Amino acid sequence: MITLKQLQVFASIARHGNLGEAAEEVCLSRGAVSQSLSELERRLGSPLFDRVHPRLQLNDQGRRLQPLAEDVLSRVAEIEHQFEQGGELAGSLCIGASQTIGNYLLPALLARQPWLQAAVTITNTQTLCDMVARFELDMALIEGENRHDELDTQDWLQDEMLIVAGPDHSLAGQPGLTPACLAGCDWVLREPRSGSREQFDRQLAPHLDRMGRMLELNTPEAVMQGVEQGLGLALISRLAASDRLARGRLVVIDVGLSLPRTLKLVWHRQKYHSALLRRFVETCCEQAGS
Repeated sequence: MITLKQLQVFASIARHGNLGEAAEEVCLSRGAVSQSLSELERRLGSPLFDRVHPRLQLNDQGRRLQPLAEDVLSRVAEIEHQFEQGGELAGSLCIGASQTIGNYLLPALLARQPWLQAAVTITNTQTLCDMVARFELDMALIEGENRHDELDTQDWLQDEMLIVAGPDHSLAGQPGLTPACLAGCDWVLREPRSGSREQFDRQLAPHLDRMGRMLELNTPEAVMQGVEQGLGLALISRLAASDRLARGRLVVIDVGLSLPRTLKLVWHRQKYHSALLRRFVETCCEQAGS
């Protein structure tokens, strides 16, 4: 018989890729984890991982089992929470958020759900989608594009990208600017794989005949501070820049381009939506409606 412990061990190894971290997570010795995996593979009549030292990588059979195992474990956890808490919403979620969302929207969203315990990962869009695809996150809130076929996305909030500069920049306050006026300017940009950088490369870079110096930073806060220090122009979310724009620390450089974007919710297509996860998604949608 396949046991819940075997599925728990398997799912942990699948997420971490090694026995040591899995052993820590499931509170067993490394030897016990190895034995549990061997018993599961023997029961199923097939190996579930390719042993590529020092890591264990899911093979085709393991990839087939992972969403099924995660589904079973999620349902069992929900049963436990329902009875432990007398039917009240309780438990924890692993949530991912890209930088703008994580720093400027997510705190208020979590404040609307005081019952929720959340482990939050804030990083760029593509890293988050990779983590959701490996079931390391229950869901994520992203700014860029999802490139994983096994993930589902739902449109959430509308945002707009702005070209911004410090108030002393040579283009600040000039009327009638066009994209050609940006030629040779220095830029402070987010890193590759971020939603902001994807939009810059796809929608703005083709208008630039040449660029000056380019500085890459991995948070919108660092980008905006760099712009304030005169290091160049930036393409930044209106949601992130609104406070600095209101206080005059940044100014918009209007070159006649519209750069809207849609923030999205993303989860694995085969992820079981517990009552807690469903309520979190509902709260996200309520925020969008308000």
